[in-house]
Amino acid sequence: MSDPRPFLPAATPLLHRGADGLQVGGVDSTDGLLVQPPPAGLARLLRGLDGRRVQHAVLADATRSGLDGAAVTAVLEGLRDAGLLVDADAGDLLATDAGPAAAARAAVELAAPGGWRARRAATVVVEGATRVGVPLAAVLGASGIGRVSVRDPGLTTAEDAVVGGLAAGDEGRPRALAAADAVRRASPLTDLRPLPDGVRPDLVVLTRPWAASDPAVGGLQRDGVPHLVATVRGATGIVGPLVVPGATSCLRCADLHRRDADPAWPQLAAQLTAGQVPASGATVTCLLTAVTAAVQVLAFVDRSAAPVTLGGTLELVPPDLAARVRRWPPHPECGCAAAGGAPDRGE
Repeated sequence: MSDPRPFLPAATPLLHRGADGLQVGGVDSTDGLLVQPPPAGLARLLRGLDGRRVQHAVLADATRSGLDGAAVTAVLEGLRDAGLLVDADAGDLLATDAGPAAAARAAVELAAPGGWRARRAATVVVEGATRVGVPLAAVLGASGIGRVSVRDPGLTTAEDAVVGGLAAGDEGRPRALAAADAVRRASPLTDLRPLPDGVRPDLVVLTRPWAASDPAVGGLQRDGVPHLVATVRGATGIVGPLVVPGATSCLRCADLHRRDADPAWPQLAAQLTAGQVPASGATVTCLLTAVTAAVQVLAFVDRSAAPVTLGGTLELVPPDLAARVRRWPPHPECGCAAAGGAPDRGE
């Protein structure tokens, strides 16, 4: 194993407990570490843990400063056990190369539960440069996702503009190019290139209002590509379901459940998807939907926790936008593998 690069986030409190105690973290709901008595100079050493030096160099510097190397090692291991110390790697430091703003942002994002390793290697495609899709793409890029590609063949209209997404000045520009600029503003080092033919993303996010009717869905299901719905329908933000083909219910399962609840649903769905659906949703609804979707994407990429939208939907309902969970179990009439049938071939 390579020599770790210890990084203590600047926001981690270093609190003096009288004259003989140094408490690291341990406020609110986080675990902490109490060092009693703290060696002179320990707090300064901890504040200098920026991930740029390997631990061997940190210990060498500590010894030259008069600190006991074994004692410092014990403190570092205690911080790791408490989840307070992040072990960065050389690749993490690339996020700081785009200037002071990127460096400051990376210093915060490096403290994410899964670190940036899985995120840097991940590719996420956002289908639709919508008022949810573009802010979502920007958040994902700023959160460390290595490659974020927004696909949309249309041109930007005035109603597409939203905070953190497409701007009023983008009107008339290709949506995909304007979306790339929005992500670049948030994260200059994110790879924004379209995926070459045959390259599978880790996840596709479907941001148009009625994703089950999207022609891309059949191919995603057939090819085993995980996909997540993130959109606004009317005034309600919708995040989920997150579909892992063969393991969870699919979007057709949800449509079949809608049909069971309302036999007229197929005719209603055909009308809902017959033409271009106008942009909808208040700004705060679009942004909360984007952030909620980003949490689900990052949980999936980090493998830090099971996303709540696996086989389910989070509905953000005005006026308080409190999330309501709706479950979509596999439907017995669906041909997807999760429903007990043969794998869906998109036929």
